[in-house]
Amino acid sequence: MKKHQNYHIRQTVAVLALLISAALCGCASDNGVNGQVIVYNWGEYIDPETIRMFEEESGIKVIYDEFETNESMYPKVESGAVAYDIACPSDYMISRMIQNGMLSEINYDHMPNAKKNIGAQYYEQSRGFDPENKYAIPYCWGTVGILYNQTMVEEPITRWEQLWDEKYADNILMQDSVRDAFMVAEKLNGNSMNTLDAGELEAAKNLLIEQKPLVQAYVVDQVRDKMIGGEAAIGVIYSGEAIYTQKENPDLVYVIPEEGTNVWIDSWVILKNAPNKENAEKFIDFMCREDIALMNFEYITYSTPNVAARELIEEDDIRNSEIAFPDLSQYDNLETYVYLGEDGDYLYNELWKEVKAY
Repeated sequence: MKKHQNYHIRQTVAVLALLISAALCGCASDNGVNGQVIVYNWGEYIDPETIRMFEEESGIKVIYDEFETNESMYPKVESGAVAYDIACPSDYMISRMIQNGMLSEINYDHMPNAKKNIGAQYYEQSRGFDPENKYAIPYCWGTVGILYNQTMVEEPITRWEQLWDEKYADNILMQDSVRDAFMVAEKLNGNSMNTLDAGELEAAKNLLIEQKPLVQAYVVDQVRDKMIGGEAAIGVIYSGEAIYTQKENPDLVYVIPEEGTNVWIDSWVILKNAPNKENAEKFIDFMCREDIALMNFEYITYSTPNVAARELIEEDDIRNSEIAFPDLSQYDNLETYVYLGEDGDYLYNELWKEVKAY
């Protein structure tokens, strides 16, 4: 669902080495003492040190590959050109993969850390795309909300409807994402962000067209830098990015809008035809160990669903952060994205083209 990025300056030699290893090995040879596991994950979405630790402790060689979007990941996995064992898709893409019989059922008895360390609320939230929690182990999660500069607005921003306020013309940043943009409009209209109702979608399209003259830009990663630099007053942003921006600019405030929003979850899944299923289970269970989950949280800054890892966070302001760990029970109308089918995707994309072309 999201293109995740780590915005800290780091040396990523370990990740590059793993990618070179994957290329040289052709993702096929057995390199570890106890075999290998082939992992497909978002770019900069894991601490390379945790991979090294897993290899050292398990004797299993990790062949690691990265993708930029769910949409680029899916056809590569579907084609079987590379026999991946594990992937880390977002909620709606997991829904699609379940529908198309691409995933193996989880055996929680083989992954005790996944059973005991992942919070019950995250498994409950996952039921929106994995109804019986059979296929996905939550890895990272977050919300989509509003980031605003309190020195550039006349009142606290608490609702999506304020993104239609003419006094903020040319100071509003919207996500350049069809589902996220329509989510904002549908929530403002009191509808589900997964709607396929033609009337509701048309109304959302018209609302976005009405807003368009007020929007400075439709952006993805740039929202972070623009908000830090004071180039805009209000922006739609992912919570993990908001944590980073507040460190850089203390005038920025992040809120979950009163009308509701998207709660997204990226999860580990094991592919149906995984050639190294047992090793895949060991890898996921290792990543669910509290000390390892803490390392990954500190590296990528996106919220961890691992409640045992959260207890290990030393900084009180991070451990108790309402951005990183909001009490979701305090909010109404929270949803996860689900796959809407090829016809649904086509419909949304055509309506988005109309918005962008207006």
